[in-house]
Amino acid sequence: MNHDLEARAGLTLRHHGVPVIGEREARLLEAVDRVQSIKEAAREAGISYRTAWSVIQMMERALGRPVVASRAGGPGGGGTTLTDECRGLLDLYRDLQRRLDAAVSDAWPASQAATA
Repeated sequence: MNHDLEARAGLTLRHHGVPVIGEREARLLEAVDRVQSIKEAAREAGISYRTAWSVIQMMERALGRPVVASRAGGPGGGGTTLTDECRGLLDLYRDLQRRLDAAVSDAWPASQAATA
């Protein structure tokens, strides 16, 4: 058996069967929260600006409400922040992913031992 294998489970939260948030979306939202710019967040997340906007619009359509709040530029500059509801969704996603990772990590050694 190959002992270089590792187990990893992916999580996607859905709303009425429509995917809302997975790892890609979570990385983008965390970057938006950090840099307060969709353009810079897209760069950080390794996706195009157009893809970032598409992801945000898809999430907003699926949820039926905004996930980001943007203010136009000007002397003080513009910016984009997560809505409180989006921040809660992101926290929920990260908590569930941590729990899932822990469960898989706990099950992995037993699975390897059973196949040895």
